[in-house]
Amino acid sequence: MVEKVGGALRLAALNAAALQAGLASGTGLADARSVVPDLVTGEIDRQADAACLLAAASACERFTPLVALDGEAGLVLDITGCAHLFGAEEDLRRAVGRCLAGFGLTARATIAGTPEAARAFARFSRHGILPPGSETKHARALPIAALGAEAGIAIALTRAGLKTLGDLADRPSSELVARFGAPLAAALYRIFGREDIRITPLRAPPEFIAEKHFPEPLSSMESLLVVLERLAGDLSGLMEQRGQGGRCFEASFFRSDGAVRRLVVETAQGTRDTASLMRLIRLRIEALADPLDPGFGFDAIRLSVTRSEALEPEQQGLAGGNAPRDAENAVAALVDRLVARLGRESVRRFLLRDTHDPVRAAGTLSCLSAVAPASVGTASPEPGEPPLRPLTLFEPPHLIEALAEVPDGPPLRFRWRRVLHDVARAEGPERIAPEWWLHGARAPATRDYYRVEDGAGHRFWVFREGFFEDSTARPRWFLHGLFA
Repeated sequence: MVEKVGGALRLAALNAAALQAGLASGTGLADARSVVPDLVTGEIDRQADAACLLAAASACERFTPLVALDGEAGLVLDITGCAHLFGAEEDLRRAVGRCLAGFGLTARATIAGTPEAARAFARFSRHGILPPGSETKHARALPIAALGAEAGIAIALTRAGLKTLGDLADRPSSELVARFGAPLAAALYRIFGREDIRITPLRAPPEFIAEKHFPEPLSSMESLLVVLERLAGDLSGLMEQRGQGGRCFEASFFRSDGAVRRLVVETAQGTRDTASLMRLIRLRIEALADPLDPGFGFDAIRLSVTRSEALEPEQQGLAGGNAPRDAENAVAALVDRLVARLGRESVRRFLLRDTHDPVRAAGTLSCLSAVAPASVGTASPEPGEPPLRPLTLFEPPHLIEALAEVPDGPPLRFRWRRVLHDVARAEGPERIAPEWWLHGARAPATRDYYRVEDGAGHRFWVFREGFFEDSTARPRWFLHGLFA
């Protein structure tokens, strides 16, 4: 594969035959054709390659939930505690190779004690599995390029006569740090297994996990639901031991061809009730716009809890129930069913914000949002007085035609929706300025609000935007809300 670099076509990726012919990445296309005249080339598509690698990483999550990308052509899997699920480490290594082969990828896999050691041995040796603690012994024969350092550093080390990691390890580390910096010494220690840093997986590891691998792909949806119910029971037992309840559940279906489908189910409150969870999963499957296609079958299913909260046992009353708690559970169950059918963003709750700006004072957010309701106090009118804020707000406010007795006074009459309203009573003004200090706030324009009532008893909330003293903009009147 070729790509344009600095106005010239250069080799970007090569297969085994091209490497055996003596070609290398970065070679100009003209020079490469002089070596191999019948060279077959194509333009590289790095976005497609990245998407393929990401899909392969997602498929490898059937072996471990801790999968990370390693550059443009590598994956790192943390298989700590996972090998026994597939027989042994060699069986797991071969299974990963078969999985990647399904994507048309030729993989070289090595199991070692640290991510850096596994990467170095996979790329510069033929070791498949390194026994624990043997990295130092075998890494001495690796070339300097195994460090993954910059080209200038690798050339400087080679010119100094340091051709292998063993040669580098024999030198005092203080000299390496002084000449090439601490990262070079750290990379050497990690390849030798003397220092270990954990990988940063593509997806955050779940708090609780239960999975099932099948000897033969399973395609019956009813059978899959039965397995999911068993996994949900296992998760319920784990959460009960720790006094937790799940708020967000994720069911992952790993298809035999490498495709992965995931279903996310969220609940309004922590739960470990298997029956209610399975009802939500069934509703979620029924509401899918893209049906859950088993293809040639699923060979693994995983059910995990990605978010949980403390859930203590409930104290029952003398009559055998807890009426306030039962009512709260009924509302939460209704919210869960609506979310499963309609989607997370379609079921919303009201939110009060601590602000004087009526435009931002109230809003909505998803019922399952982790944002706690703000404890904002609302001003109450005096007994017998009308409310300070209308029940109905228009967004955006409606432009009206108004006539005032004095420029800065309340309107005498105004026209809204082609209907003329004569003002019988007016109260105000209440001057409200925008929150100009907030990022993304609207342009500063002070508003004078009035509560007005027409001759028919209808009450309105109107405001004048701008001042008559400002010669750059003419004030305008708007209707912002209705009291009744």
